[in-house]
Amino acid sequence: MRLTVIWASNNSMAAIKPTISHAWLIILLGLTLLLAACGATETEPDACDAPGILFFDDFNGEFDCGWAVFSRPGGAAALENAAMRLTVSQPGQMWWSNPGREFADVVISAEARQVDGSNDNAYGLICRYQNEENFYVFLVSGDGYYTIAKYQSGTENVIYLTEGGQFQPSDVINIGVASNELRATCAGPQLSLEVNGVPLVSVTDPTFVTGDIGVAAGTLAGGNTVIEFDNVQVIAP
Repeated sequence: MRLTVIWASNNSMAAIKPTISHAWLIILLGLTLLLAACGATETEPDACDAPGILFFDDFNGEFDCGWAVFSRPGGAAALENAAMRLTVSQPGQMWWSNPGREFADVVISAEARQVDGSNDNAYGLICRYQNEENFYVFLVSGDGYYTIAKYQSGTENVIYLTEGGQFQPSDVINIGVASNELRATCAGPQLSLEVNGVPLVSVTDPTFVTGDIGVAAGTLAGGNTVIEFDNVQVIAP
């Protein structure tokens, strides 16, 4: 089994977990570079911050927080249903959207809802996004697995930072069409993932120290996988 990783500028795709009969494996991922121009923002985004909060968006339409929206073969990002909705139809690809910010140490939280599609998926939060090839991503799946992963230019493989270099199971993750409260911490070299109020994993990696945040979703199954993100908040650790 071999997956193709396709990147598109600013709101693109990353790698997705491999699976065979719901057994999670780690495999080598081939990288194909695809750069696609994004629509330019016509106006400057709103600050979307508040005292004690570095960034917040509840997607109710009151503010323009700068998120990239797009519709392309294989994936789309849209502000719908008072949420950031990511739709993925191309198996083996992950799509994401960023608001175009710059942070150092952060705690990112969001409600992530699987709305439709196979449970053979992955979705979550991005921190320290440098560009299409360099960032951290904190993922859970519709069938109850999680990981922290790193994408780094010059490496052919996605680097899974969790135990055994692969996704791990957890019964605290709500499976199927359900919501999960995600909390990702990037504090110095320490990276931590909490789901539904339960700490799942903490790892150390010093590669990236600043960058953008984001939300991401992908699938290994046919048909559309739809994930909605709401109440995205960024605070200092």
